[in-house]
Amino acid sequence: MPFVDLLPSHEGIRDRLIDEIGELVDCGAFTNGPHVAEFERAFARYCGVGTCVGVASGLDALRLGLHALGLEPGGEVIVPADTFAATFEAVLQAGGTPVPVDASERDYNVDVDAARAAIGPRTRGILPVHLYGQLTDMRAVAELARERGLWILEDACQAHGARRDGIGAGQAGDAAAFSFYPAKNLGAFGDAGALVTGDDVLAERVRALREHGQTAKYHHELVGYTSRLDTLQALVLLRKLPLLDAWNEARRAAARAYGESLAGIGDLALPPVPDGSEPVWHLYVVRTAAPERLAEFLRAHGIGTARHYPQPPHLAPAYRSLGYGRGAFPVAEALADECLSLPMFPGIADRQLELVITVVREFFGA
Repeated sequence: MPFVDLLPSHEGIRDRLIDEIGELVDCGAFTNGPHVAEFERAFARYCGVGTCVGVASGLDALRLGLHALGLEPGGEVIVPADTFAATFEAVLQAGGTPVPVDASERDYNVDVDAARAAIGPRTRGILPVHLYGQLTDMRAVAELARERGLWILEDACQAHGARRDGIGAGQAGDAAAFSFYPAKNLGAFGDAGALVTGDDVLAERVRALREHGQTAKYHHELVGYTSRLDTLQALVLLRKLPLLDAWNEARRAAARAYGESLAGIGDLALPPVPDGSEPVWHLYVVRTAAPERLAEFLRAHGIGTARHYPQPPHLAPAYRSLGYGRGAFPVAEALADECLSLPMFPGIADRQLELVITVVREFFGA
């Protein structure tokens, strides 16, 4: 049993996609084809925001968003210590300095009190990450940003369709970045991403940045990048988007099955869900003192798992220059040491869930 199986989600649309990809080959509109603008309009509606700008990856959405928000060398950005390395990468590549803060045990997202304490004279913005598909407490983050005059760029790369306290992913910040890596809740056939925003000026900046800084052909107003959303990926995303809510519901059903059957087993800690939160379960991450032994036991029974993320960025050699050592962010470090991701994907069968549950219970002698 694989950790992620993409086949079930493609079964119903495979033939249509193959036909339409053939039509794309015939017309040759591989960059800036009509499907790009069509997907941008559709995804903006889905997120409940004014504008979507398609780009080449989630990292590009973060990096270009930071540039468009005006981040300059010396500017600091509050980021969670418990995240994938791309969050740190984007800030550094945009010329800023990531200032990590610890995670909250309440939702594994950024601890807002820790973020408040970390704000200094060079802080320009907050980059909350909606980790594993659960929104950060965006009401609290937005209130903090207003108090301190900071912008917010949401890292929503794992949170397509998630909500909390009535707020959807991408709705509370100045902008939000999404990834459409194939294994995401909404996945392309390769790397792809998007930035959503209600700020038309910000959107136009990102549109220029994704295409060599051009505001019109050969009119270069900014130093830009080659970061377009390919027409092929836009076509795939456009056909998958109407299925996203159903896929998210399937993930929620799988999460309920895990929660109902694994509660109280050994030292296993299930993912917390605060009141008002509606996660989309990009990942189902449990905690135990022996995640590697549990992973090996599951692997021996033919079940795939993953570790997200066993080395927090502040302890990675790439970010040693930031000056943080072990013990700087104890909650994030404990999560890195204890986390194991169980199989989670739309189309996971009841018998597959039962197998995972049975084997996990057997490991703990339940």
